[in-house]
Amino acid sequence: MPLGLDRSHFLTGKVKEQDIQLRKKQERIASLETENAMLYLKLAQLRGEVQSSREGLTDVAAKYEAERRFRSKVSDKASKFKQEIELLREGMGQVMNVASRMPEQFQSHIDHASAVVRQHRQVYQDHSSSLSVLQDQVLVLQAALQDVTDRHGKEKKRRQALHNTLMELRGNIRVHCRVRPLMEFDCGNEDVSTLGRSGAKSEVVVHFYDDENVCIRTAKHNKVFEFERVYSPDEKQAHVFDEVQPMLTSLLDGYNVSIMAYGQTGSGKTHTMLGSHRNDDYHPSNDMHPDEGVIPRATRELFRLISEKPPGTHSLEVSVVEIYNNDIRDLLSRDTNVKHDVVTGSDGLLSLPTITSKQVSTVYDVMCLVQRGLRTRRESATMVHEHSSRSHLVVTLTLISQAPSFFAVGGGPKSDAEESVHHKKSRSQSLTHSSLTASGWSSPDQSGASSLPSNQQPVIRTKLQLVDLAGSECVGMSGVKGAALREASHINKSLSALADVLGALSENRTHVPYRNSKLTHLLQDSIGGDAKLLVLLCVSPSQRYITESLQCLGFGQRARQVQRGPTKRRLPTSAEKVHYEARSNSPKARSSSASEKMITSQRF
Repeated sequence: MPLGLDRSHFLTGKVKEQDIQLRKKQERIASLETENAMLYLKLAQLRGEVQSSREGLTDVAAKYEAERRFRSKVSDKASKFKQEIELLREGMGQVMNVASRMPEQFQSHIDHASAVVRQHRQVYQDHSSSLSVLQDQVLVLQAALQDVTDRHGKEKKRRQALHNTLMELRGNIRVHCRVRPLMEFDCGNEDVSTLGRSGAKSEVVVHFYDDENVCIRTAKHNKVFEFERVYSPDEKQAHVFDEVQPMLTSLLDGYNVSIMAYGQTGSGKTHTMLGSHRNDDYHPSNDMHPDEGVIPRATRELFRLISEKPPGTHSLEVSVVEIYNNDIRDLLSRDTNVKHDVVTGSDGLLSLPTITSKQVSTVYDVMCLVQRGLRTRRESATMVHEHSSRSHLVVTLTLISQAPSFFAVGGGPKSDAEESVHHKKSRSQSLTHSSLTASGWSSPDQSGASSLPSNQQPVIRTKLQLVDLAGSECVGMSGVKGAALREASHINKSLSALADVLGALSENRTHVPYRNSKLTHLLQDSIGGDAKLLVLLCVSPSQRYITESLQCLGFGQRARQVQRGPTKRRLPTSAEKVHYEARSNSPKARSSSASEKMITSQRF
């Protein structure tokens, strides 16, 4: 560089020039960035338009495909319609052909019908000639039918009289004995292998001798007891009921019937009356079961007898009570702890007016109610029996039947023949008035008939009492304590009271202690009253229970010694309310007492 030359003014100009160029570059850059941003915006706008175009194209394609499918379906349906139209055309042609042939067919049918009518007209004319003969035959048959009906009524009355005479000859109190088979619990605390061995507690000492005798054989003595019927350990439930069945016929004939099972705990009373404990519901079914006891079988037979009667003339009600700790409890009530009392009515009959009675129409209904009562019946396990009944069970079936027509109040005028029959009936009823009253009936005289409304049908109520007594037991053998001991005490007291009543009746005492126990008070009509009573003695065969077996058989012997008059036939409820005292105190009634007894014996 030459010395002394100042070039600073050159650099200043150069810097200014470069600054100007730099500003221009920057302005150009800003301009380009602005243009670039605008291009980006334009690009985004174009991309949005392209996306919209693609979506629109997709929609158009979908619509095109839907339209193509629709046209295909329309085309298929059109082809089907075309085929159906062709078929309809063919069918229409066939219909036209049939229609063209119908006049000829109608004419043919008309000609055939006319021929049949002419044939039937000829047959009718032939039959009408013999119509008078047939009418005469119908009149003869009607007369014969009326004669047979009259004879059937007479034979039915005769059958009833003979049946009840037979039952009375057998005894109004009948005693049967059933010896149960040997069971494992008869061994007590001994080994089961000793069952039935000589010298063991389970040794058999009660033996079935024949159909009328049972024998107790021990080393010291042999004793024979005689009853109307003795059942061996092998006899089934059906064999027991075969002897009970005739008593149910008496129930429909208007007599009260009572069947009572008596014996020690575990002797088979509940099995005899209800069935096996292995079936907890005691077979509440319309179908018969081999293990059914007297209660379901009697109910089944009762419904069978009712089915043979005219429909609507008989109905049945059932009540289930127990006597627990000398209190009467209603097992069908919601509150079974309520106590009930026996009430003596104005007619002298005993009843429990506060208990629940259910109307039933099938065996299943009855057994369901009995099962319902058994659920609340007092039972407990003892050393003698695991299902020991701690109360006396009384199942009462009340049969409500329409009274004979001569009890109804006459409503309108009668013909001469009806008046003659009514006059004869009145004469026969007046002859037997006192005898009927003495045997539980009342004559349908004016005082009895006036209490019946003219629009009310009189009814007769007869009772079938089925009693499963609680078992007598030795407290030391059963091992009961506390409340169970109190239950056993009441059971033994009530059974002892029952034995006292039978003793008083057999000895013809002036006072019979019915009121010493609720059991004897409730069963007063059955034991010493107007019911036909069957006592089923249930005894155990083993040596372990020989004392209880002797007591049970002795009870049966005392029951057989009870002498009662003829059982009383029931009258309609309203007719029973006629005051017998006023008529019995009249001189005419007293003077004719001997003839009344004769008429009673002839009638019943």
